[in-house]
Amino acid sequence: MVNRKTALKIRNAHRYLGLFLGVQFLFWTISGMYFSWTNIDDIHGDHFKNLDYQPQAFNDMISPTQLNVSNGIKTIELRDIDNTPYYWVNKEQLYNAIDGNPKNSITKDEALYIAKNYMKSDLVVENVEQINETGNHHEYREKLLPAYVISYKTDEALKAYVSIKDGKFQTVRHRSWRWFDFLWMTHTMDYDGRDNFNTTVLRAFSLLGLITVLSGFLLWYTSSPSVRRLLKRKKTKK
Repeated sequence: MVNRKTALKIRNAHRYLGLFLGVQFLFWTISGMYFSWTNIDDIHGDHFKNLDYQPQAFNDMISPTQLNVSNGIKTIELRDIDNTPYYWVNKEQLYNAIDGNPKNSITKDEALYIAKNYMKSDLVVENVEQINETGNHHEYREKLLPAYVISYKTDEALKAYVSIKDGKFQTVRHRSWRWFDFLWMTHTMDYDGRDNFNTTVLRAFSLLGLITVLSGFLLWYTSSPSVRRLLKRKKTKK
């Protein structure tokens, strides 16, 4: 059995580790509860989307081989932009699929047409603005820029994003998603980009958390009357 001085050191170490880590443990618990009690489809904004939307079919399109693509075609996608088909080629250029003319960007009206296909019909647009850059904590981070931000008149501060260069409906953001994103940051402890699970801070706190738990078990062992009686009984038998 350890002496009283050593037991006191273990107790103080456990106490101060718990105090230091307590706030982060609280964030881990709150965020974990939020993640487990929310529907991920609602977080993705599916209840705002037109999930029945099916892209329309187009006829009389030219062959992609007729496009003036100097380096050849590696990838190609079809876009419906204001009832006109466009080819998105090599993830860098739009081409009109009827006459082959290149298109460098979409307009606000075309962005509204695209968003209308993907969003529910009863939503009312409040305003449309263009963004050209975003920070690490922006809700539209790591997606194609520039983009149009379409805001809707809802209590959820609902926004839809359509990228300007390729005319693609990118994503939906709303208040519940933003809470999820904030709590996700506290859970991963990635305060720069939010999505990195291998940060030094997270590793350090995880290790300290393990030490705190182990010190608690050790504290129980050194201070438990039952353990003391058991050790005393064994010592007497010897």
